[in-house]
Amino acid sequence: MRVSTQWLKDYVDLTVDADTLADRLTMAGLEVESVERPHAFLTQVVVARVDAVRPHPNADKLRLCDVHDGTRIRQVVCGAPNVAPGQVVALALPGAVLPNGQKLSEAKIRGQLSEGMLCSQRELFLGEDASGIWVLDPHLPLGKTLLEAMDLDDAVLDVSITPNRGDCLSMVGVAREVAAICGTQLRYPEITLAEDGPSIHDTASVTIQDPVGCPRYAARLIRGVRIGPSPQWMKRRLEAAGIRSINNVVDVTNYVMMELGQPLHAFDYERLREGRIVVRRARSGERFSTLDGVERTLFDDTLLICDGVGPVAIAGIMGGLDSEITDQTTQVLIESAYFQPEGIRRSSRKLGLRTESSYRFERGIDPEGVIRAVDRAAQLMVQLAGGVLAKGVIDEYPAPIARPTIELRVAKVNRFLGLDLDAGDMARVLESIEMQVESKDPETLLVTPPSCRSDVTREVDLAEEVARLVGYDRVPVTHATAPLYADPPDPHATLRQKLKETLTAIGFDEVLTYSFIPEKALQDLGLPEGDPRLQPVRLLNPLSEEQAVMRTSLLPGLLLTARHNFDRANTDLRLFELSKVFLPREGEALPQEDHHLVGILAGRRVPHPLYGSEETVDYADAKGAVEAVLERFHLGPDAVRFSREPLPPYCDPSMGAAIHVADTLVGSVGRVHPDVQEAFDLKRDTYYLELDFETLYRLKRPHPGFSPLPKFPSVTRDMALIVADDLPVAAPLDYIRSLREPLVEQVDLFDLYRGKQLGEGRKSVGYRIVYRAPDRNLTDEEVNALHERITEKVLAAFDAQLR
Repeated sequence: MRVSTQWLKDYVDLTVDADTLADRLTMAGLEVESVERPHAFLTQVVVARVDAVRPHPNADKLRLCDVHDGTRIRQVVCGAPNVAPGQVVALALPGAVLPNGQKLSEAKIRGQLSEGMLCSQRELFLGEDASGIWVLDPHLPLGKTLLEAMDLDDAVLDVSITPNRGDCLSMVGVAREVAAICGTQLRYPEITLAEDGPSIHDTASVTIQDPVGCPRYAARLIRGVRIGPSPQWMKRRLEAAGIRSINNVVDVTNYVMMELGQPLHAFDYERLREGRIVVRRARSGERFSTLDGVERTLFDDTLLICDGVGPVAIAGIMGGLDSEITDQTTQVLIESAYFQPEGIRRSSRKLGLRTESSYRFERGIDPEGVIRAVDRAAQLMVQLAGGVLAKGVIDEYPAPIARPTIELRVAKVNRFLGLDLDAGDMARVLESIEMQVESKDPETLLVTPPSCRSDVTREVDLAEEVARLVGYDRVPVTHATAPLYADPPDPHATLRQKLKETLTAIGFDEVLTYSFIPEKALQDLGLPEGDPRLQPVRLLNPLSEEQAVMRTSLLPGLLLTARHNFDRANTDLRLFELSKVFLPREGEALPQEDHHLVGILAGRRVPHPLYGSEETVDYADAKGAVEAVLERFHLGPDAVRFSREPLPPYCDPSMGAAIHVADTLVGSVGRVHPDVQEAFDLKRDTYYLELDFETLYRLKRPHPGFSPLPKFPSVTRDMALIVADDLPVAAPLDYIRSLREPLVEQVDLFDLYRGKQLGEGRKSVGYRIVYRAPDRNLTDEEVNALHERITEKVLAAFDAQLR
């Protein structure tokens, strides 16, 4: 919004200069981006009188003029055909810089000294006449600068208006703010009308078919107008506001819009068919040619202004070609209306059409200012274009817009702002911007905002008005005081992070896959019918079939990731994911969200190009990763059991194991079943590990604490057993541990052998037992006796033989 201080003085007395005003407006919430002085160059252009004119001795078309600048006579070379003695003219002195960038200096022209330049209107950008020098009012005082003599000492403030302050998109709106800031009084333009014509209701009418989109529509009619140029004062004010002058009628509508903030439109009444206005919605696909000469396709939510036959304007945005004001116009119907801001904003965006009118309507104008604006426009049109104003005004306002009354609690506002104002102080501040204030009790005010302030609807809005008008510099600077504390680390999250670090340390890379997977991926795991994992939560509006359900297992995501890598020749993989799965709960709308850990291994065991080998990963690598993870739960070999049952259907039974902790199934490890590998199109053997983190978290043991290094040496004895081939190697291992012999420190498997000499269906399993006493050295006799006793128990328990 460009605000001319000269224009602003019509409505408010300025007690400060333009720069100070800019600072104070900015501090009140209306940011002034720049202060321009468009006529500052006129300080070097003075009012002068031509005393004598004589021919130039060396040029037929030039003349020498003796010009009195109020102090002395200057000789000026001039080529204007209308220069004559006695004229009062505009003399640009040496050193002046004209608007076109030309800098003047004394110069000899065809051998004669010229001490300045006599200027035309166009050269000074103060008019369009360039046919000769500008002949001024003969009563202007000589020697005065043109800036002072013609009252052109103006400063234009470029004010950035926020979207909620549509009331400030006018000179009166800004003047209201200035009056509050400077403590002066706002003056509205005086409007007097001579309604000498017949009643407007006898010849024109308005019908509102869409009272939601157009709550209020007013009109006045003027007959016998004469279209012509606007006076210079109006042209200059419009130019200062950034609007081009067109003619006296159209300029009045723009002038009132800038003055009062109410967009208007002038129709050529003789071109309105049936002499009436109808406000309605457009029909989808309806076409209309706007003033810019573009034929536009309208939408069914576009609000139209129509005559008795068809559209003549897009409401609040732009008029049409068929009813525009032309040089032949003699009758003018002035439109002043209030349109729903949301509708104008939507139509402007959809049509790609932004105008000064739409800019104001979509931010909200004053519904109570509609009549004032149409009366002001009628006054100026009769004044500048002549004509006779019809009696009365059409004002269709079926449902007046009510203004809210807001309760303002003084104590609460003071707490909110950190101020110490009483009710009287707040009332004076709010009344300075035309709010109606009543006292409910000593600490409560009832405030009714003016109709132009549609943005003020809540108590906090009033608090903001108080703060900005009292001055933000009066709001004390305080710093929040709050004790700093940190919540204790979440043990669940901490353990998850430690697991990730453990797997990363042994060569795994973490991946994050989508929580949404294709339902087919779950079916490809080979799960039996009725398995709850085959009843995933389905998305109501999935992005694609590939993301149709929420995962009930992490394994499909990692297998799809493996295939993606295999297809791109990246075959050496160690990947893991520790994330949530979403398991259905019977009778519940929301799933159960548990953390699971899944890892996959494929390719070479050591893929380093220099130190690696072609050995591929196998079951032992996957099982070793499981053991490393379980150590983080402080679950050692004595607590963990690997068994053949129950294996999930996606595990190869020839190379896999179920994992138990204290008789609780916590997961499985092994090679992916060949059928599942085929279903996922995996081109090489892939091993996996799968653990239920939530179950393991419940079963985890406390940290064992520090154990000192043993002081006494250990003694090792081996036990090689020949047992049935189908006997799990873990069975004797677990049996030995279950004996709870106090001197048995550790039991490990060190050998597994099958051969013809053992016989059909037999195998040899070697166990190594470590003995140690915490308080003494063990003797061979003591160890041998204990070892023999344990061996006899094992042989009897498993029908085994010593090898």
